[in-house]
Amino acid sequence: MVATVAWTRGAAGVVLAVVALGAAGCSGGDGNPSGAVSSAASAVKSAGEAVSSAASEAAKAAESAAAVAKDKLGEVKNGVNAKDQVSLGSVATDADGYTTVPVTVRNTDDATKSFAVQVEFKDESGNLVDTVVVTVSDVAAKGTGQGTARSTHKLSGTVTAQTGTALRY
Repeated sequence: MVATVAWTRGAAGVVLAVVALGAAGCSGGDGNPSGAVSSAASAVKSAGEAVSSAASEAAKAAESAAAVAKDKLGEVKNGVNAKDQVSLGSVATDADGYTTVPVTVRNTDDATKSFAVQVEFKDESGNLVDTVVVTVSDVAAKGTGQGTARSTHKLSGTVTAQTGTALRY
């Protein structure tokens, strides 16, 4: 009997596949299935450690991106919360393999304003896999402006986007 176990970690882009021999009648040729079971268990353990390592790397990348985004937002002086003035389009993958999403901002002020919008990319489990800050400059009074958020690294799997912090200044 052959069982195949596969794991995919979207943020790390790592795909690991392990082929394990089950104990039901399979053996290493000497009639003893315990050697095959032991080898399979060892392979599964190694794969689990690799997945754990990949998950750790992905978490570090997301944390690093979040720190950069926080710093960029911290540079905005006299910004006001504008999260309700931001809408995101559909998530896509560009020709280079990076995840993108259109950003539209609506300036409700009577003067020209700029926007700093933090876009959070999340995997199918809702885990943060990347975050970026998009600046949409010089949006006319009562007008709209456009920008595009692009992930800092290639993401795989199902990715969603949501607005984190948005500041009008």
